[in-house]
Amino acid sequence: MDYDLGAFVAAFCSDPVLAIIVLLTLGATVVNGATDAPNAIATVVGTKAMRPTPAIAMAAVCNFVGLVAITAVSSAVAATIFKMVDFGGNNHAALVALAAAMVAIIVWGVAAWYFGIPTSQSHSLIAGITGAAIALQGGLGGVNGAEWMKVVYGLVISTVLGFGTGWLFTRLIKVVCRGAERARANHFFKWAQIVSGAGVAVLHGAQDGQKFLSLCMLGIMLAMDGAAYSDVVFPLWLILLVSLTMGLGTAVGGKKIIKSVGMEMVKMEQYQGFAACLSACFCIGLATFTGLPVSTTHTKTTAIMGVGAEKSLRNVKWGLAGRMVLTWVLTFPGCGLLAFLFTHLFLMCF
Repeated sequence: MDYDLGAFVAAFCSDPVLAIIVLLTLGATVVNGATDAPNAIATVVGTKAMRPTPAIAMAAVCNFVGLVAITAVSSAVAATIFKMVDFGGNNHAALVALAAAMVAIIVWGVAAWYFGIPTSQSHSLIAGITGAAIALQGGLGGVNGAEWMKVVYGLVISTVLGFGTGWLFTRLIKVVCRGAERARANHFFKWAQIVSGAGVAVLHGAQDGQKFLSLCMLGIMLAMDGAAYSDVVFPLWLILLVSLTMGLGTAVGGKKIIKSVGMEMVKMEQYQGFAACLSACFCIGLATFTGLPVSTTHTKTTAIMGVGAEKSLRNVKWGLAGRMVLTWVLTFPGCGLLAFLFTHLFLMCF
């Protein structure tokens, strides 16, 4: 079926279910931009390489560029999310379940944003669609185990590799720059950190943007065509729409998350901030081009912890880190349960 912009607008205006699905998905994308994207530039602000307002503006632009540019090269993450669950053959029930998942993701994300906790919207999204599929299918029959295992692989990359490369890059920088003049080195790493922070924002746009792009496309296909084909091609207008929405979310929110991640967890110097951004770029880039869904929040936070641990384990505020880890651990069952309950509730009402 042709999913050009004109056909979509006509369907959007005539089909209230499609309108609700798209608006909910874009709403979840805004929440992601406000809660996850600021992690990309948290260290840039925390080390005073940039002030918060221009840093957030940079992240918003880079989010947009990342989703548009990288999706043109690879949509591997979007394909993973698209195939992760099966909402079954009942088209109406599938749309209701997808709407319930979006509501659960938004509720969970807004609560985390309100308390300034950098929870993972990626994990919320995965938990939400999984909980909805389980509710709809009455068990695990609607969950694609092979695709879901990529989430586990992504957790390993974001946790173990994030921490390890953060530690390693910090140690390498210290060895290479051992004889460098302090003021000159700080000036260099200030700008290197800004560039690498922009790189993390670009990759966040691609990684997280593709997840919401996939769900938006799933809703459109179900509403307009009555089926979800595995060989999906994402139209440019939809990529631009999701990119703009994520950029908007980044622009209007984020200072609470920047404060928690960039200024409270570890006190860093310029070179350490660069090491954390470089580590995040490496890990998120690797995951994005191999189709592994990872959390930008999770990856950047563990990279920061690795940077702090290189000097001394006491440099890391493990209490705050533990609080964040607890939030991540609770996200899968918590958001999944919300989606499960919302799905049953919505099916009774609609």
